[in-house]
Amino acid sequence: MEVILREDIEKLGTRGDVVKVADGYARNFLLPKRMAVAATDANKKIVAQERDSHLRKEAKLASEAADLAKLMSSMSITIKAKAGENDHLFGSVTAKDIAEALEKQNYAIDRKKIVMADAIRQLGEHKVTVKLHKEVSLELPVHVVKED
Repeated sequence: MEVILREDIEKLGTRGDVVKVADGYARNFLLPKRMAVAATDANKKIVAQERDSHLRKEAKLASEAADLAKLMSSMSITIKAKAGENDHLFGSVTAKDIAEALEKQNYAIDRKKIVMADAIRQLGEHKVTVKLHKEVSLELPVHVVKED
């Protein structure tokens, strides 16, 4: 069965692609979840219009994210945490802590957009990646200092 994808699906295709899939996969999964529509001429026109509006919206979001990245590029975050001997933290600094520190500086960034390989467990300066958009990300310095 040929269907037109309404969103990006990993290992199948991107939004607007016409793909051939098994009948059961289309009837039982793609069509009920509105991830695809049957490949008719009328649907092709509708999906083409949706794709154009989606591309315009994505371009607008990418430009807004780039502007926000310019604003945030010169800033750094300082987080106070309890630490013991050898500058080892009691607990750790997580993406949630960084998101809260950003919110105190009037930047509403979701914690899921803060990418960390592992939680911070040492005092000092660390680099954290903030993904503002799938095409726009920035490295943010995080200073972890000892709480008095």
